[in-house]
Order: sequence, then structure tokens, then C-alpha cells
Amino acid sequence: MKVSVTVNGSQVAAEVPDRTLLVHFLRDVAGLTAANIGCDTSSCGACTVLLDGQSVKSCTLLAAQADGRGVVTLEGLADGDGELHPMQQAFRAEHGLQCGFCTPGMVMAAVSLLAENPDPAEAEVRTALEGNLCRCTGYHNIVRAVLAAAGERQTP
Repeated sequence: MKVSVTVNGSQVAAEVPDRTLLVHFLRDVAGLTAANIGCDTSSCGACTVLLDGQSVKSCTLLAAQADGRGVVTLEGLADGDGELHPMQQAFRAEHGLQCGFCTPGMVMAAVSLLAENPDPAEAEVRTALEGNLCRCTGYHNIVRAVLAAAGERQTP
């Protein structure tokens, strides 16, 4: 089937099998590898991307479900000048990554959280990130990074 998705602001179209998952479309067709394939069961969140601004686990959506819609991956967060997105900067500054495998999904879920709740409490951050697993148990620094990014958004 023909699928056309706006990925990080650019149109990506391809003829793909109807059972193609969005994560495979992003990795194999669009050539964007930040969305990791961790579990294929929506348990880990390593494949989290934004679909029309909402965080979704791309291993549980068919590419056809994204047809005609907009997807933002970790690669699309930074501005055109290479400046990191504030959430990426916060993850870096607060050491919110260890091995880095979960980081793209965590960052995307956190961006979605702050779009919905710009000033979350620590407990709200922890609850919002429950669907994203860190096998290195770096949750304290991840939560600190999200709170730091939220604080930056609040600063005039």
C-alpha cells in the first residue's frame, strides 16, 4: 500500500506491505534510526515518537495509520541550525542517559508531557514516563532532566 507521512517536516512516501509498523517505516524507509526497536510489544517505549503532537509507541502502529499525518522523531526536535531542543539539552546537562537506548523514547514522551502539562510535579513526571523503561535504572536523572526542561520553559 502507498503510505505518505510528513516526518520531521518532510514528506516521506513509499509503497510498503500493509502490515508495516510505523517504527519500521521510520527506520527503513525514512532512514531515521532514533526510534529504537526494543520489545515490539509496546512495553518499553524505546520507539516513542510524536504523531500529530501526541506521544505514541511506533511499534504498535501501522505505517498506514500514520498516512497523511505528521510524525516527529528525536532527529526532528533540534532546530535547523543544529541547536538541541531544550529537552535534549536538559537530558545532556542532567545526565539523563546512561547507555542511551531508552533516551529517544524518553525524550519524546517528556516533550509530549510538557506540551500537555508545562509545569509538572515530580510525581506527575514519574507517572507520565511509566510506559518508558530504562534498563540502566537512570530514572532519577531522567526525572531531574524533565523538571529542568520544564523550569527552562517557565523562565521568561
